[in-house]
Amino acid sequence: MSIIKNFRIKSFKKPSTILSFENVSLAYGNRIILDNINFEINEGQIYGMLGPNGVGKSTIFNLITGLITTNSGKIMINKTDVSNYPVYLRAREFKIGYVPQYGGYFHDLTLEQNLKAIAEIVIDDKNLVQNKINYLISKFELENLKDVKAKFLSGGQKKKLVIALSLLSDPKVLLLDECFAALDVLTIKMLQEIIVNLQRENNITICICDHQARDLLACVDYAMILSNCKIIAQGSPSQLVNNIDAKTAYFGDSFRYN
Repeated sequence: MSIIKNFRIKSFKKPSTILSFENVSLAYGNRIILDNINFEINEGQIYGMLGPNGVGKSTIFNLITGLITTNSGKIMINKTDVSNYPVYLRAREFKIGYVPQYGGYFHDLTLEQNLKAIAEIVIDDKNLVQNKINYLISKFELENLKDVKAKFLSGGQKKKLVIALSLLSDPKVLLLDECFAALDVLTIKMLQEIIVNLQRENNITICICDHQARDLLACVDYAMILSNCKIIAQGSPSQLVNNIDAKTAYFGDSFRYN
């Protein structure tokens, strides 16, 4: 698959950090999950998290959203320590959107009914609800599917729906958990284009965690690799694939992403 990211965010202006982990550690009993993790994501950036299954990528997302709490360290959003903030405050006050790997929609509601159900919760001005729904249906080219129950949609169509649902609240940061898993090549290409367009057109900061390295590197500006509870490498896609620690722990010598 060719690279669909035609540009990457460069340091042409001073970056503004929107989200960061400072010395974050997490363990369940004697089992260490994350060991003194440090990273930052800049505003408007597409940031990737790579690593094998079970390494802690989804755990980081759960920490960001507030579903779980750290044992130590700080989670900073817009220079505020949100480590003790509940889920709803992080979503509403700091505009954190989340697209889960599985589910995220009402199976027995139609596509449009799903959008209406969530819009009624997250949009305060009820006069704007239908306009926002119509905009998202058009943006994701879902007009012909709005009366179809969600359980009958294809994998790619469901992914479009869940992303549209996450955009109803106008997030500033969008978390995509294993978004390329179990999708065919053409659907992955479509999803990559959606991600890049969200950055370019809506200036949304996007964080993707996945273990599909080639698909993730095709659309991110910057990424990190998790291994053995730690971040072993960070950098641009080209920097990562040439990093000796990344090759040893994750990519191998034969990996190519373009």
